[in-house]
Amino acid sequence: VQLQASGGGLVQAGGSLRLSCRAPRMILSTFSNNDMGWYRQAPGKQRELVASITSRGSANYADSVTGRFTISRDDSKRTVYLQMNSLKPEDTAVYFCNAKGPYLPGDYWGKGTLVTVSS
Repeated sequence: VQLQASGGGLVQAGGSLRLSCRAPRMILSTFSNNDMGWYRQAPGKQRELVASITSRGSANYADSVTGRFTISRDDSKRTVYLQMNSLKPEDTAVYFCNAKGPYLPGDYWGKGTLVTVSS
């Protein structure tokens, strides 16, 4: 099973990006029962949770992104999104998606996508 993250890039402060995380080979019933999350890791820092969404659609956010980022999911597309608005230079990091659920043997991680916010 592979998680495919995309959508990163270079953006100016105040701009927006939308990240996508797809699991095209995951059985729909497995994906729909997963809790999904976006994490990020900046150079020299530990990986941190940015946002998560449960299988029922309940979302949680880190304080640093509340009001600016929105996580959503489209189970029919086996995809979770992270809409990032009002980006700040401190949002610069590699962003990773994560899946955990009752039908997965453990945590699944996608390869990261780099977000760079210039001042």
